[in-house]
Amino acid sequence: MLTGEIRNKVDQIWNAFWSGGVSNPLSVIEQITYLLFIKRLDDLHTLEESKAETLGISMERRIFPEGNDDKGRAYEDMRWSRFKNFEAREMMTVIDEHVFPFLRQLGEEGSSYGKHMKDARLGFSSPSLLSKVVEMLDGIPMDDRDTKGDLYEYMLGKIASAGQNGQFRTPRHIIQLMVELTAPTPDDLICDPASGTCGFLVAAGEYLRANHPALFRNEKQRAHFHNEMFHGFDFDPTMLRIGAMNMVLHGVEDADVSYRDSLAEEHNADAGKYSLILANPPFAGSLDYDSTAKDLQRIVKTKKTELLFVALFLRLLKTGGRAAVVVPDGVLSGSSNAHRLVRKTLCEEHKLDAVVTLPSGVFKPYSGVSTAILLFTKTGVGGTDRVWFYELSEDGLSLDDKRQELLDHSLLGCFPERELSKLEHTKNNLPDLLARWKNLDGELNRKPSDQSFFVSIDEVRESSGYDLQPSRYRNVVLEEKEFRSPREIYSDLSALNAMISDHLLEIEERGK
Repeated sequence: MLTGEIRNKVDQIWNAFWSGGVSNPLSVIEQITYLLFIKRLDDLHTLEESKAETLGISMERRIFPEGNDDKGRAYEDMRWSRFKNFEAREMMTVIDEHVFPFLRQLGEEGSSYGKHMKDARLGFSSPSLLSKVVEMLDGIPMDDRDTKGDLYEYMLGKIASAGQNGQFRTPRHIIQLMVELTAPTPDDLICDPASGTCGFLVAAGEYLRANHPALFRNEKQRAHFHNEMFHGFDFDPTMLRIGAMNMVLHGVEDADVSYRDSLAEEHNADAGKYSLILANPPFAGSLDYDSTAKDLQRIVKTKKTELLFVALFLRLLKTGGRAAVVVPDGVLSGSSNAHRLVRKTLCEEHKLDAVVTLPSGVFKPYSGVSTAILLFTKTGVGGTDRVWFYELSEDGLSLDDKRQELLDHSLLGCFPERELSKLEHTKNNLPDLLARWKNLDGELNRKPSDQSFFVSIDEVRESSGYDLQPSRYRNVVLEEKEFRSPREIYSDLSALNAMISDHLLEIEERGK
């Protein structure tokens, strides 16, 4: 948890950028990411120096070489601990003309440290602003992993509150919900094919730290966690840098965060590789057939990106792999042949576990589109006997553009500090959703009029095109209750007429 003092320092850094003429929030985050990356390199180098000195051996891994670069500047001057003490103009010269070329060189060499820095450029126009930001960052204590991670999350939150770049941020409590629903394990291979700032991968890592701490005492599992478990793809280099740094600051040493246009490239290399997919991909409408990966077109022939992403998830998952993914409302009930085919494929060829509909304001102020979370398991042989539906009506925040907290902060999210009352539940459904998910046997007797209920696969088949809108099955029950045969209605009316006649005769007799 960040202290108020640290938050104030971050706000001061942010304000310094804005007053210095850097107004794009994504550019601010990008420049801070560069500086944090440079600081991280110096921290790693210092750690290696201390290790070598303590053991009386030479350094195993030297990040900053000995000697000078091709411009005659000592590599030692490129370390954060050195240049932070330089005069402002000298500092800017060192960082711009020596440190950044060094970073790009690391990227060209394929270093795990530098693979996202090939196009890195310093974006400061003022030496005084650079010096001020370096001083402020240096004054924030970042020895603790939780502090570093929370610090970066706090800064990323500013992207979400700053306008058009908010689409890169899925609300943190929705990410946590999806991670809790899938319960990652130490043996998982986790992928987000539209990773952005890597929020899903970070949350999965934090879940494992909290629920499987023993994995860090197992050498094989620890190496798997740091080097093999997490995979994120994006086609925006800025997002890749931000996402990679987010993983580093949350204690994952070498996550696979790499460039890929997930819908355009063939997936032969990692088809059937991943055991868990967590994603909220962008839905841009339609793509040209020519620009779409042919292996996805073989699953569903469509131009719709939302359907292509579902095909992608099925392509990337291994048999037995599971997914929790956000889809727009149209995937649940769209009437095109491609929409119906995707739903039939999930229900008949794999195992559709659950559909969680989200209120339309969850992604405001950037989008008011209605969405849902699909939870499914890739089997290749079917297995869906019933589908669980939950209609999430409130997530703890107002569903308008302001997204203000409806309850005390301690009562928000998936795990409030105490059990919510019935009234509080009407403002935050997340704890109830998780409680019901973890006790699905208790859901078997619920009625479609409840907030959650099961629908048999036979009912889904009988619907028009495997409809997955929960309201579809509520309407069936309403029809059974409200619409009766003419004979039944006539019989009831006749009985009512007889009662009225008897009552009138009784009144008449009393009058006499």
